[in-house]
Amino acid sequence: MENRISAILTAAGESARMGRPKPLLQWHGVPLVRYQIDGLLRGDVREVIVVVGHEHELVARQVSGDGVRSIINPNYKHGKTTSVLKGVFSADPDATDFLLLAVDQPRTPDIIEKVIESHVQNNALITSPRYRGRGGHPLMFSAILRGELESITDEGRGVREVFDVHRGEVNEVVIDDPIVRLDLNTPEEYEAAKVKFGA
Repeated sequence: MENRISAILTAAGESARMGRPKPLLQWHGVPLVRYQIDGLLRGDVREVIVVVGHEHELVARQVSGDGVRSIINPNYKHGKTTSVLKGVFSADPDATDFLLLAVDQPRTPDIIEKVIESHVQNNALITSPRYRGRGGHPLMFSAILRGELESITDEGRGVREVFDVHRGEVNEVVIDDPIVRLDLNTPEEYEAAKVKFGA
């Protein structure tokens, strides 16, 4: 059966600690949201759904490409889980798998390709990249779990609750690159990451 992967890129948050919209930060010479979209398109994804909220008009201007679209999450102030839910509910009903990534988790195209390849080859339920024994992103979920993903709540720890229920079935991909654990939350983290990862 052909794999139809829906990538959900959450880019709706207020970026309060960063002080400016994270999707528009420069990363390797382009806005971060554009960098993430381009990396996802290099993987074997059928569609990329960019979930926007805060400053959505500015962010949506950077969203383009074959099979790429933005959707507005009006509830973004209630947490990241609302954006994941919006993305899953909006995804292709025939999707076979979901790839979840936040805009503030820049990942190289190579890492995205490795995660997708391992997930597909192993016919995995859930796939997680690992760096030195610790989990990272992006995460992938088989559409078999769509109902469980559509039931997540912030109170129940969001996607983590699905991950924990199926912990024994997780396909782990060892990647020797600390960027799989990178999150950009503050100006200091952003500046340090640009230097460390040559961005």
